[in-house]
Amino acid sequence: MGNLYYGDNLEILRNEIASESVDLIYLDPPFNSNANYNVLFKAPDGHESHAQMEAFEDTWHWNASAERAFDE
Repeated sequence: MGNLYYGDNLEILRNEIASESVDLIYLDPPFNSNANYNVLFKAPDGHESHAQMEAFEDTWHWNASAERAFDE
């Protein structure tokens, strides 16, 4: 308890979480919104900055990675 993990949930579950130790995972982002979400930064003085980075792309792509995950 008390740990925060950042990354792909399947990778984290497979590599960081003990087997058979999770009873429930609840995810509630806006899945397949066909939007790209960015992290916006503020300047050190608190004013808005134009700096940003892509946080994630919320568009489903069926590819080799999805196929492997589906098969597992």
